[in-house]
Amino acid sequence: MATKHEQILKYIDDLPVGEKISVRQIAKALTVSEGTAYRAIKDAENKGYVSTIERVGTIRIERKKKENIEKLTFAEVVNIVEGQVLGGRTGLHKTLNKFVIGAMQLDAMMRYTGPGNLLIVGNRIQAHELALRAGAAVLITGGFDTGDNVKKLADELQMPVISTSYDTFTVATMINRAIYDQLIKKEILLVEDILTPIQNTTFLSTGDTVSEWMDYNRETKHSRFPVVDHKMKIQGIVTSKDVLGQSGDTSIEKIMTKNPMTVGIKTSVASSAHMMVWEGIELLPVVNDAHILQGIISRQDVLKAMQMSQRQPQVGETIDDIIAGQLSLSGNRSKGEEVYQCEVSPQMTNYLGTISAGVFTTLVIESANRALRSYKRGDLVVENTTIYFIKPVQIDSTLEIVPRVLEVGRKFGKVDVEVYNQGKLAGKAMLTCQLLDRS
Repeated sequence: MATKHEQILKYIDDLPVGEKISVRQIAKALTVSEGTAYRAIKDAENKGYVSTIERVGTIRIERKKKENIEKLTFAEVVNIVEGQVLGGRTGLHKTLNKFVIGAMQLDAMMRYTGPGNLLIVGNRIQAHELALRAGAAVLITGGFDTGDNVKKLADELQMPVISTSYDTFTVATMINRAIYDQLIKKEILLVEDILTPIQNTTFLSTGDTVSEWMDYNRETKHSRFPVVDHKMKIQGIVTSKDVLGQSGDTSIEKIMTKNPMTVGIKTSVASSAHMMVWEGIELLPVVNDAHILQGIISRQDVLKAMQMSQRQPQVGETIDDIIAGQLSLSGNRSKGEEVYQCEVSPQMTNYLGTISAGVFTTLVIESANRALRSYKRGDLVVENTTIYFIKPVQIDSTLEIVPRVLEVGRKFGKVDVEVYNQGKLAGKAMLTCQLLDRS
C-alpha cells in the first residue's frame, strides 16, 4: 500500500498543469498533517513538477523530459531573476522557447518576437502590449511597472508579465547561465535513464524460499535478485553463491545479504560505476527516499551507458571540460614519454593570482587519464591521489606536465605525474586508479 507521502505526490502529479496548490489545500484534500503536505510539495518541487514563486505560491508545471531539460518555464525565470509577477500568473507553467532583448525600434522588435518567446525590455509599455498580443511573455528590467491595461491583457491571454530590478544585460546573462547549466545536466547520465523499471524487474520476497529462486533462475537465466518485504522495501540481495548447497525450503531471508548497497534514480551513472567497481558489485537495487524498490541497474547497463555517452556531442562544458580542453601535447618529450602543456588563464587562479588547488588536481588527473589510455582503452576512477605543491604557479605561466605510468594491470593503474614551470619542478602527484574496461 502506498504511503501518505506517495499518495500526495500522485495527487499532485494528477493535477492539471497550471493549477495552484497550497499546503493547507493538500492537507485538507488528503486528510494529512500540514507538515506531511509541506514535505511532499518540497519533494515534488525537487522532482521538477511544481514550482514555488514568492508572492505567487506553488503551481503545477510540466514535468520535463530529458530531451527538453534545457527549456525553462516562466515560473523558473521568475525565480532566476528574483522577479515579481505583475500579470498573467495563470501562464507561469508555460515553457520559454527563446528570449529576445528589446533594444531596437518597435517594429524591428516585433519582427523577432513570437509565440512562446520572452521579450526582455525596459519601461516601454507599448512594446509590452504588442509582445503579449504576439503570444510572448514580457520581462521588464530596471524594476519598472507597466500599465493596468497591459496587466489586464496579460491575465486575459494567460501570458506572464514579470518585473525585475536587474538591468537587461544582467538578466540575459542569468537566463543564459541557467539554460547552460541545464544543458550540462542534460549530458549527465542518471540512473533513471538506464534502470530496468520495477514492472520489468524480477524480485523475491523475504517469505520466499530457495525453490522460488531456482524457478526465477531457470526462467530469467539471472542469478542475482533483490529481496523486498511486504511494503516493497528493499531488504537484501540473493545470489547463486548464497543458495549454493541450500535445500529448496530454506527461507531466502536467512541466506540473503542484508542491507545491500542501493542507489537513487537521481544518482549519476558515473557514481554508480564507481560503487560497482570499488565494491565488486554486479547489480544495484534502485530505491526512492522511502527505500522502496523502483528497479535495478546491472554492471553491464552502466558500462554500456558510459560507452554510449562518450559518443554523444557535447553541448555544455563543465569546469573540468574547460580545463582539460586547455591541456595539449607539447613538442618536447621526456625520455620517450608524452609531455603535456597548459597555460594558466585568469579563470584557473585563486584570489592570490596563483593556480588553484582544484585546477592543479584536474590537470594532474586528466594527464594521468591520457597516459593510461595509451596502454588501455577505457575510463578510470581515481582511488587515491597524493599531491605535493612545491612552488606557486603564477597567472599566464605555461606548465609542462609529465605523466609516467608506473604499473598497469587488468583493472588498475599507477601513474606518477610531475609538473614543471619554467623548467623547475612546481608539483608532483601519485595516482592509483581503477580501470573501467569498455570492451
